[in-house]
Amino acid sequence: QVQLVESGGGLVQPGGSLRLSCAASGMLFRIYDMGWYRQAPGKRRELVARINTAGNPNYADSVKGRFTISRDNAKNTMYLQMNSLKPEDTAVYYCNRDPPVIPTWGQGTQVTVSS
Repeated sequence: QVQLVESGGGLVQPGGSLRLSCAASGMLFRIYDMGWYRQAPGKRRELVARINTAGNPNYADSVKGRFTISRDNAKNTMYLQMNSLKPEDTAVYYCNRDPPVIPTWGQGTQVTVSS
């Protein structure tokens, strides 16, 4: 059974940084494109960043230049380095394949950007 576990969220001031981790199990992680998604209160879940099997990233315009996605296939783990955080980045962050075909989402990790 595929399991995705997100971690690393927290409360940070505007301009601060966080590093999220996504640990995957029950799947052959290295052969899949992966993505980070987020859902803010009252909004739909959106794709923030994706990374393909070759390690090539792609970002939503709203985070381009501030966020960096990476993966460690040996550890079945994906990361999201978030710098220059803004209040509008406040959301629950999730990981999944890209596109998000794994039906059971993890619990997510809350990121709150506030002074």
